[in-house]
Amino acid sequence: MSGILGIHNINGAHIDRTDLEKMVDILAHRGPDGADIWVDGSIGLGHRMLWTTPESLLEKLPFIDETGEFVITSDARIDNREELIDALQFNNCSPEKITDSELILAAYKKWGNYCPEHLLGDFAFAIWDKRNQLLFCARDHFGVKPFYYYYKESEIFVFGTEIKALFAFNRIPRRLNEVRIADFLALMMEDKTITSYENVLRLPPAHAMVISQSGMQLRCYWSLDPHREIKLPSNQAYAEEFRKIFTEAVRCRMRSAFPIISHLSGGLDSSSVTCVARDILSKEKNTKLHTISTIYNKITECDERAYINAVLEQGGLIPHYVYGEEIGPLSNMDMIFQYEDEGLLGPSHFYPWLVNRASKELGMRIALDGFDGDTTVSHGINRLRELAQRGQWKSFFHEVKAISPNYNASPASLFRGYGLQYLIEQATQGRWLTFVKAVRIIHKHLRMSRKQLVINFGLKPILQQVRGFIRSFFKGLFKGTIKSQRQLQNSSAQSFIPDKPLLNSDFAKQINLNERIQIMETSEPPQNLREEHWRGMTQGVMSYTLELADRYAAMFSIETRHPFMDKRLMEFCLALPAEQKLFNGFGRVVMRRALEGILPEKVQWRGGKADLSANFDDGFINRNREILDDVMSNQIRYLEKYINSDFVQAAYQRLISTGNEVRDEDITATWQAVTLALWFDYKQMAP
Repeated sequence: MSGILGIHNINGAHIDRTDLEKMVDILAHRGPDGADIWVDGSIGLGHRMLWTTPESLLEKLPFIDETGEFVITSDARIDNREELIDALQFNNCSPEKITDSELILAAYKKWGNYCPEHLLGDFAFAIWDKRNQLLFCARDHFGVKPFYYYYKESEIFVFGTEIKALFAFNRIPRRLNEVRIADFLALMMEDKTITSYENVLRLPPAHAMVISQSGMQLRCYWSLDPHREIKLPSNQAYAEEFRKIFTEAVRCRMRSAFPIISHLSGGLDSSSVTCVARDILSKEKNTKLHTISTIYNKITECDERAYINAVLEQGGLIPHYVYGEEIGPLSNMDMIFQYEDEGLLGPSHFYPWLVNRASKELGMRIALDGFDGDTTVSHGINRLRELAQRGQWKSFFHEVKAISPNYNASPASLFRGYGLQYLIEQATQGRWLTFVKAVRIIHKHLRMSRKQLVINFGLKPILQQVRGFIRSFFKGLFKGTIKSQRQLQNSSAQSFIPDKPLLNSDFAKQINLNERIQIMETSEPPQNLREEHWRGMTQGVMSYTLELADRYAAMFSIETRHPFMDKRLMEFCLALPAEQKLFNGFGRVVMRRALEGILPEKVQWRGGKADLSANFDDGFINRNREILDDVMSNQIRYLEKYINSDFVQAAYQRLISTGNEVRDEDITATWQAVTLALWFDYKQMAP
């Protein structure tokens, strides 16, 4: 984690060096190990250095090649170094003296705009190509490294690792982007480009761009293939391949000149990263791995020490702890907003803040994290939908009954959620033999009346289908037209737009929020497990969350590394057959099998995970009560244009009323409004 920035006056005006100096200074927290600026006429690049890898100790950025025609600034960790060193013919140079930035620049000189296709790792970089008078920029496959920019055609292009670096350059207007505010309030974070400020944009993950006199060209250089499927001969073969890829994903993120700390929550993901990293350190360096865990003494339902201790008891670890009840979700907001450029905070933001603060005090600068292993490996719950769709009801109920205790869901509710739709389809499509067999099996497993199953989910849907056809037919006759299939689909999609009671209805109409939701989100459920898996991996909220994680670490000059965001691992997991994702009631089964003998059995075969909502609720409503009341009395007025004030005040009153049950919809809406109002107040963004 370093900081990069730059200014390119496309109109040819000379760069004022003091502008770059201001940008470099405001990113000081990202790179305490050095700063530098390079300027040549209308182009200027800057860098803040945080030493992390052994090679970074030798790195000087911006870096100018020996010809003087290419200059690079980068925040990068390149993982396929050996492959690149061989392909780029660095044969006369010792590998430990080749920096990652030199590899990127050599890749650009060999492959030009196609160089990102040859890179593995986490990176954001910009290269000035003097020969062709262009600036080439790229960002890694999943958006681990941030890249923000401002572009005014034929005039100027400015970029930086954080938005605050752009605003240090005073020619960029700071205007609120109300569309982004609406997205946040609607809990719809799918847009991978916009920010909370008009004309300040994000380079999407897996994208590269070229800025020149001809304008800006944006290109996606890679995407996950939702159709690829891997076929291996046995469960053991799948497990061995997973273990090999996952171990390499962890190993390459342990390339460090400093001690490493691993976030250990006790869940399957963080425990897997920790145990594999521990074994690598023990075998290759004969050293121990530091861990840091959040524990609870009062709100014990959130405490995971039983699982944390199971990992620690295997040895090879140096444990450290923070207490989850120490602060609440509204604590330290003034400090957080010094570094956080947007007010779109997730409700778990204070956990990484606690953990990173403690890691900094321990002298750490590299942290391993199990971020979003759920999405990468997949719980595979949509395998149930596939089984029902194919009429494989015996297998469906075998999995349903096995899943039920692991995820605290009744077999009946799982049938309603994942099977009922396909039972009805089998009747309405005339697949009566399959339907009758299904009714018999459902009766056996759920003790539901066969007669009622046939009437409610067979005959009634058919009658409704016939009535709907008749109504549509006569309506078409009387009106002289029958809606096209596209119109019917659009009107159907309109009915699926979820209610957004938090938003001011006039504001929602003003920005055409319903239309935006239709464009950005798919209302239809995924038709198979791989489609669901692919959607999860490519959703906009992933890069948004990674950007938040980067800033929470950057506050304390720490670089967080995410093995589950490894391109090779994600491609492999997506391409697995459904039964390698869900089998015998266990999701992520390929990982559980792969880490046999590495994970403690207690963790390897645990079902769900701790629900941290009790600690959030207590922190928000009780420990932070004074702040909450003050915001709801004062700063909340900043949001009158954007929120339904009556709805928020009613939700707030229910939350603070003694004896009332805390409802998710109340606490979520109040949290969104309160944190956004605090950000408006801190950043002076009030309209």
